[in-house]
Amino acid sequence: MQLEIAGQELLTKDKAAIRINFYTVYKVTDIQKALLENKDYEKQLYIAMQLVLRAYIDAYTLDELLERKENIAEAVFEDVQASASKLGVNVLSCGIRDVILTGDMKEIMNQVLVAQKKAQANTITRREETASTRSLLNTAKLMEDNNILYKLKEMEYVEKIAEKIGEITVSGNGRIVTQLKEIFSGK
Repeated sequence: MQLEIAGQELLTKDKAAIRINFYTVYKVTDIQKALLENKDYEKQLYIAMQLVLRAYIDAYTLDELLERKENIAEAVFEDVQASASKLGVNVLSCGIRDVILTGDMKEIMNQVLVAQKKAQANTITRREETASTRSLLNTAKLMEDNNILYKLKEMEYVEKIAEKIGEITVSGNGRIVTQLKEIFSGK
């Protein structure tokens, strides 16, 4: 049979209010013990599961709980075995079906998630900016030592500027690069 502990409202170690849906699958192994020696064995099993679950949830922060749901379910399973056997019941399996955040907690967790993602995006942006700056520095050092490379870079920029300008007329005696430099530098 399956027993549901639905909508169990609990507080985590860091005082986060949550609701947990927990289930257990069990089998009655001693019908006499279950029905005659214990009054309402299913209700007693429910309470035993509830108490063990509360003890474990209370020991974890919300983040730890979300990371270790499976471990908590296994620990609850192991701890409830002794109580269940006194009721004539063998617990076969159990687990956390849902961890539901209450309204305020859901909003706060969403804000935390957005902040974390923004921080990650900023870190990536800063990394890219650093790499770009290093690349520019390396290019500048190379151009400083190599006059031909400097001229090639100048021509590359002139080409980019020319793409944005409809028409450029340059006249002179073969000093086009010097003339363009004078035009763009404002001399």
